[in-house]
Amino acid sequence: MKRYITNLGIIQIFCSLLLVVGIMFVSNYFVYKNSISDIYEKVAQNNTLAIKTMIQSFDNSFRSINNIIHSIHGLPYNSLESEEDGRIDMLKVYTMQESIATLVSSVDFIEEVIVFYDDMDLAITSTGSSSLSHLFQNKYKHDLYNESYWRTYAKGKNSFRILPGQYFKIATDTSQHRKKLMVAVGGNKVRISNKNIIILIDEAALLKYVNQELMIPGASLIVLDQERRVILSTDANSDLSGMFDDVYFNSFHEATLTKKDYQYNIYKSDFNGFVYVDKAPYQFHNIDSVTKANKLIMLSAIICAVLISVLLSVYLNKPVKKIIRQLGGGNSRGNDFRKILSGIVKMQMEIDSTKKQMEYMELAVRRNVFFQAVDEYAYSTPEHDLEMRKYGRDILRSEYFVLLMIHLNEKGTEQQTTLPIEKIIAVINAALLKEQSDVQVFYDNNLKFVSLVGIKPDERAVLLKRLKLLFTNLEQGELVGYSIYVSVSKLYATEFENYKLAYRNVVNGMLYRIVNEKSNVLDVEKIQYKWSLYFPFDKIEKLSNYVSNGKLQEGKEIISETFRENAARNVHHHQMAHIAKTMFMYMLRHAEDTVNADNEMYNFEQQFLRKIDCAHHYLDIEKALIDVAKHISEHSKSEQTNKLNPSFISRYIELHYMENLYLDHIAEVVETSPKYFSSYFKKTFGINYVEYLNKVRLSHARELLKDSLLSIGEIGEKTGYLNSSTFTTTFKKYFGISPSEYRKQNMK
Repeated sequence: MKRYITNLGIIQIFCSLLLVVGIMFVSNYFVYKNSISDIYEKVAQNNTLAIKTMIQSFDNSFRSINNIIHSIHGLPYNSLESEEDGRIDMLKVYTMQESIATLVSSVDFIEEVIVFYDDMDLAITSTGSSSLSHLFQNKYKHDLYNESYWRTYAKGKNSFRILPGQYFKIATDTSQHRKKLMVAVGGNKVRISNKNIIILIDEAALLKYVNQELMIPGASLIVLDQERRVILSTDANSDLSGMFDDVYFNSFHEATLTKKDYQYNIYKSDFNGFVYVDKAPYQFHNIDSVTKANKLIMLSAIICAVLISVLLSVYLNKPVKKIIRQLGGGNSRGNDFRKILSGIVKMQMEIDSTKKQMEYMELAVRRNVFFQAVDEYAYSTPEHDLEMRKYGRDILRSEYFVLLMIHLNEKGTEQQTTLPIEKIIAVINAALLKEQSDVQVFYDNNLKFVSLVGIKPDERAVLLKRLKLLFTNLEQGELVGYSIYVSVSKLYATEFENYKLAYRNVVNGMLYRIVNEKSNVLDVEKIQYKWSLYFPFDKIEKLSNYVSNGKLQEGKEIISETFRENAARNVHHHQMAHIAKTMFMYMLRHAEDTVNADNEMYNFEQQFLRKIDCAHHYLDIEKALIDVAKHISEHSKSEQTNKLNPSFISRYIELHYMENLYLDHIAEVVETSPKYFSSYFKKTFGINYVEYLNKVRLSHARELLKDSLLSIGEIGEKTGYLNSSTFTTTFKKYFGISPSEYRKQNMK
């Protein structure tokens, strides 16, 4: 009987062990099939797509820099000297500075643009002008890249070049700090103009722009110019010596090379011949030991099963302990089978964690694929297009879709709490999933979100009604701190090419919505295009006069009247924004001499433009413009105490050129004698008063001749001439042709 029970216990242990061995075998086989090597292969594919996306971003960046350099060369001022006396014409300098600021305003990673000439010590930047020596000795200080270096460099014959990042000591009004800057220098082998152009690039901002976070851990990117010189590297220990001796590019300008523990994927840009090297780990660290451990565990399980069948429970302890040690259980006492189960659960948790990381990377890749699909200038090769289409098919399952452009704007209330972007995406996604089962939400920029919603062909009208209620509830609920405006595209078939059409459709919808739109959800199919704008040039000129002379109330009345009239005409949102920006520039043109010191007006202008871009209603635009008028008016009042200065005189002439500005009159305005004023004006402006006044009047006359239908006599009266004969004679004296001939030439 005892022997029977003993044998029965042995059989039970044997069966239990066989069950455990079977579980271990299945689990480890699953681990082996889904091991890190398989994960690495998929990660490497995603990394390749991410690297190509980064290369496209780099190409776009260098293309923007190249375009800026050519645009600056194309500016008309090859000489800053005045034609009358050879002095520097500050009007040209200011115009050049404004043009540079406009060119670089949309490129976030450009720190500064510096333009200088061979024969003068003047440097012009996007924020002002100074001497070249002062600029590099004080604001951008570097031991090598100083004023002498750039003078010597400009005298040689050099092609366009980007220099690697170096740390510059940058001085501001309040502090000093170090920043790593790359330098792009315009070529001068073939002189397009006599300007020398230096562009300082913020290396950290450039890397943020190209979004290097999608690379796999341990990977790095190295950028080389056409001559194989390293200009940017995310790996401080990169060694490329001798590498290109063994590299042969295929038809797609790509090559792969494996050295030691790394695989080098090399790409050559079609745009500028730059070479990009993706240095990625050939395998994850310790992958061989993990694979061997998996095989050893499976082998141990099989051996244990054989030993159990031969030795029964006599030798059971040793193989079980060995299995536990392989699972990390050590030699501690306790339930051996529970330790085995715990080790298996731990491995499964690690596998689940790795899968979650893969899902996050797939979401990031899906977003990049979508935005490359809608990019008008996306990187494109046959291989790249094939990969894009493969991932594009996974974005939506439905046969048809509509695209939503969801624009959020912070209300700015005291109780408001700013939500993270991930939270907003989750809220919008959850709300849309309650309406439709096939939804994707991506973040674009500036609190703009894009959502793809899969629907049936006959569901669009019903969806629009539901969306109005949905986003109204979000404004009052989970997104209470934001106002929401949504543009809904037309219905499209779910094809890769249609993503770009749908995106362009909703962007145009946001631009062409009428300013009196009541609903927070706009159907782009119902947009009625209008161009009946109201822009009274004479009143806008008065607005500049009023604001510059501190007459704020009169200026506010002109602003409100202009906006009310355009609102009554149901103009489009982007048209109202253009009107506001034009009125802003009119005010700024006459006020910049008094309010642009220490870059205050520049910062105020940036705030104004951001308010315009984020405005949902035309009243928000009107309020932003009134704030600008108030700011300029307050500064103008503080500057009116000292009238005998170039800023006041030039502004006064600009505002009153259409009146009878006799020398005696303006001398009385600045509270001095005509004789002294005439001498002061000649010495300060380099020409006599009458010549200067005629140039100002004729400058405005030329604009009216080109842009208006007024008669020659009316234009003469509006620009300050007593009769058309005097106007015609003076115009012909300065330009060699009559006003009517000038109008005919420009009409052609």
